[in-house]
Amino acid sequence: MYFDSIKDFFAMGGYAGYVWSAYAITFLSILWILFSSLTTKRRLLREIKNKMAREQRIKEAKTLENTL
Repeated sequence: MYFDSIKDFFAMGGYAGYVWSAYAITFLSILWILFSSLTTKRRLLREIKNKMAREQRIKEAKTLENTL
């Protein structure tokens, strides 16, 4: 094993601040991308659903107008 103890592992040979902050920034970035993607997907699906419902109402109104 490269490190003699867990303490040495967490100290990372004196570079712990850089190493662990890099891990934290990477992890938080991945979480942000995941959260952003999911919220965008939900919003787009809701917009598509609303647009389809609107088009259906317009179609029904035109059909009703043509029967009168």
